[in-house]
Amino acid sequence: MAMRAVDIIARKRDGGALSSEEIAWLIAGYAAGTVPDYQMSAWAMAVVLRGMDDRETADLTLAMARSGTMLDLHDLAPITVDKHSTGGVGDKTTLVLAPLVAAAGLPVAKMSGRGLGFSGGTVDKLESIPGFRATLEADEFRRQIREVGLVVAAQSADLAPADKKLYALRDVTATVESIPLIAASVMSKKLAAGADCIVLDVKYGSGAFMHTLEEARLLARRMVAIGRHAGRRVAAVISSMQQPLGFSIGNALEVREAVAALRGGGPPDLVELCLTLGTQLVLLAGLRDDAAAARALLQETLARGAAWQTFRRMVASQGGDVGCLDAPERLPSAPVVRELAAPRAGYVAAIDGMALGLAVNSLGGGRARKDDPIDPAVGLVLCAKVGDLVAQGAPLLSIHAARPADVEQVTPQLLAAYRISTTAVAPPPLVEEIVT
Repeated sequence: MAMRAVDIIARKRDGGALSSEEIAWLIAGYAAGTVPDYQMSAWAMAVVLRGMDDRETADLTLAMARSGTMLDLHDLAPITVDKHSTGGVGDKTTLVLAPLVAAAGLPVAKMSGRGLGFSGGTVDKLESIPGFRATLEADEFRRQIREVGLVVAAQSADLAPADKKLYALRDVTATVESIPLIAASVMSKKLAAGADCIVLDVKYGSGAFMHTLEEARLLARRMVAIGRHAGRRVAAVISSMQQPLGFSIGNALEVREAVAALRGGGPPDLVELCLTLGTQLVLLAGLRDDAAAARALLQETLARGAAWQTFRRMVASQGGDVGCLDAPERLPSAPVVRELAAPRAGYVAAIDGMALGLAVNSLGGGRARKDDPIDPAVGLVLCAKVGDLVAQGAPLLSIHAARPADVEQVTPQLLAAYRISTTAVAPPPLVEEIVT
């Protein structure tokens, strides 16, 4: 008997598990246009309400990955690695981690997104380097893996097209909030991009999409299970986004901070997170067999400047002006810089990362819709983080804006994002746990 979408929707609505064949048929039909949006919306809502088990989620992921091109890079490198972050404020991890592990001998072929909502996209950050091209033809992408061992490009349209279609539908039908659908969306793109080893940076807190540690843990476990079903080596690091990562938020400002980290400085939390994620990739790929040796390899790679040189080579290969990396003051910079003063003395008890991310958007550094233009120069640089003692009138952060009026506009929401306490507060832990 021929399959019908209505029967598949009904089975999920009633709490049943769908077979591998049913899931493959539904996704193939949706990608081809024979299953219409209204039936797919009903199915997505049934999944939100009824859930999916690990096997169903893995089948959904593979069906979406197979809806387009499945990259195979084994003719170029025996093993390739990738990383995905679930998104956060000030998250410039890829800019440091990718060249670090590539310089240690693990080629990185990364497809990255643009920013949407309150978190910035890696592609937007790289495009703040004058001349940088994120959209590459397949042959350019492959050549760069072979020659540089590192490529970070915008996601190509033929990678997991069913996911792209379903993602847009979920956005407008209130079906985004589902762990199986989020996990399948992320992992379908990772599987299609061909990496053998994948590390996931799953963030939680006010500056992340997962607000609680429990949600982050569920998502991390689900994504690691999908990877295992698909025969890939996957680990997840659950990290805190209870405050922004590093000090800078905004495209060119974050590139400067990543350059500082690659050149041996940079914020300690950013460097620590990159070493933690990189250690997992080195272990997954079998380059070292214990965490201490893996971490030592990465620290040595960073210290001798190899990660920095790999980053410069990648930027040059993609048309970017490396002179702006050597002299970061040549990157786009905002004409107006103003400090936000602490209204009273005390300890910084909390920083609402989402509020800061949204403030950067209203300065022009992010987008509300996919095709909005962005200003690479604007953003925020934190002067005080959770646990720091501040004097009254001391700067909490500096605002980098295009116009003085923009500073006035965001000041109230920025003041509201900081909570200052009279008693000492411990900074939140950076890494909560590692799921393997």
